[in-house]
Amino acid sequence: MDRLPTHVTLVEVGPRDGLQNEAAPVATADKIELVQRLQAAGCREIEVTSFVSPKWVPQMADNARVMAGLERRPGVRYSVLVPNMQGLEAALASRPDEVVVFGAASEAFSRRNINCSVAESIERFRPVVAAAHAAGLKVRGAISCALGCPYQGEVSPEEVERVVALMKAIGVDHCGIADTIGTGTPRRVQAVMARALRHYPLVELSGHFHDTYGQALANILACLEMGVHTFDASIAGLGGCPYAKGATGNVATEDVVYLLRGLDIDTGIDLEALVDAGAYVSGLLGRAPASRAGRALLARRGVALP
Repeated sequence: MDRLPTHVTLVEVGPRDGLQNEAAPVATADKIELVQRLQAAGCREIEVTSFVSPKWVPQMADNARVMAGLERRPGVRYSVLVPNMQGLEAALASRPDEVVVFGAASEAFSRRNINCSVAESIERFRPVVAAAHAAGLKVRGAISCALGCPYQGEVSPEEVERVVALMKAIGVDHCGIADTIGTGTPRRVQAVMARALRHYPLVELSGHFHDTYGQALANILACLEMGVHTFDASIAGLGGCPYAKGATGNVATEDVVYLLRGLDIDTGIDLEALVDAGAYVSGLLGRAPASRAGRALLARRGVALP
């Protein structure tokens, strides 16, 4: 354990990846308030929204209004997801600090979802990356299904490394390894991260873990043991797993902060304020937070949960 990092950067993805998967619509003002609460709690990396067609993702149709309504704080990076050049052009007007592009490690997933090969899907982002860089923006890449696919099942470290290399080749600055269906386990995660580290330095590698099978915190600890010190997390565990009916999705930020605090790893995040933010957004959605730490700390305060 002596190799563990002393500081971890958490990328809060609840406002985008979390709310994007919610069936119930959330008002623009409430989305803005959630971001305000998250940054007040100390979150310094926030994935706010996505500039995708409202036909496909109606939950993010208010993307420009959300970005315009933010009270931006110095030292906070506001990122947005873009699927193509049209999305990037729309996003640039909202002045993000970073854009996120994405691809799958699984050929079956890529064919089924966007009707093209993995290589073709990544190549489509080449002009997006170039234009983002020209605008002075960092580009973060997310590789989904890196530890399992709902269509082909197992995904090998070799398949993941191929996509990591393709991301690097088009100029993507940061690589995120995502366990989209939550089937990854610690040794498998370490094997994939080792492959990614052949192409990206530790400072530009991150993990995005779903808790569908209860493995997310164990997988984060496995990454910490390798020196990986950047992770995505979602407030209150927002966002289900679309490929496993009723299953938990993103790992809850509160749970990750609780783990890291117990390891004496600094995040700069106030756990109690984070729990308040989780309770706020869960209240909007009419349910208790999916975060176990969040529920426990609220119960300790005597707060009744739905």
